[in-house]
Amino acid sequence: MMMGMEFPAVLAEGIFDYFAASNLAGQIIVLVLAGLSMWAWTIIASKIGELKKLHRANEVHAGKFRALANVLEPPPDFFKGAGSPVLQLYARGVEAFRKLGNSSPLSEEEQARQRMGHVENALRRKVSALTDVYEEKMIFLASIVSGAPFLGLLGTTWGVMDSFGAIAYAEGSPSIKDLGPGVSGALLTTVAGLLVAIPSVFLYNYLLRKTRQEITKLENYASEVADRIELDANA
Repeated sequence: MMMGMEFPAVLAEGIFDYFAASNLAGQIIVLVLAGLSMWAWTIIASKIGELKKLHRANEVHAGKFRALANVLEPPPDFFKGAGSPVLQLYARGVEAFRKLGNSSPLSEEEQARQRMGHVENALRRKVSALTDVYEEKMIFLASIVSGAPFLGLLGTTWGVMDSFGAIAYAEGSPSIKDLGPGVSGALLTTVAGLLVAIPSVFLYNYLLRKTRQEITKLENYASEVADRIELDANA
């Protein structure tokens, strides 16, 4: 039991020894990787919360939208408060539909076709803008996932180069004991880079899948809004 308790302490002590044995570049890289790790976990936590919040808001407002008798005549207070993506799509679609006034010289059929063209274009632009919101910060997480192992490899290469360089110019007959601490310190940066990248890549893929699912739902909502506007306009 005592050995099990001693192992984490011994491991932590060894890591600090390796860090101390690293050259300046390696130490800086380890600290940078620690900062990137904290940034990655902050992005992951905020993104999970953001996607859950948007999903709940969309479900609530989609239900209210479907319950409307006529989407072109919403209640006065329907758009009050924080607008979900679904609500923003609905508001943009109704606004685009009403842009073409009844005084147009076009026939009713041509007016209806032109109105729906405005609605579909407006919804397409809004979906594109909302897609940017859904994908916000994902590029930073992707950069951390792909860049952390290379930073670790840079630190290891630099540290090993310094260690062999010091051995080459050392007086006497250097042994493996002289080389070991420097190489161990150099390898610490690779370990740090992998510890940052491995959990991040799994969570990045999870968030990417959830984001794409929500964007697909958003496109479906946009299609539903356009259909309801067209149906209620012709009712």
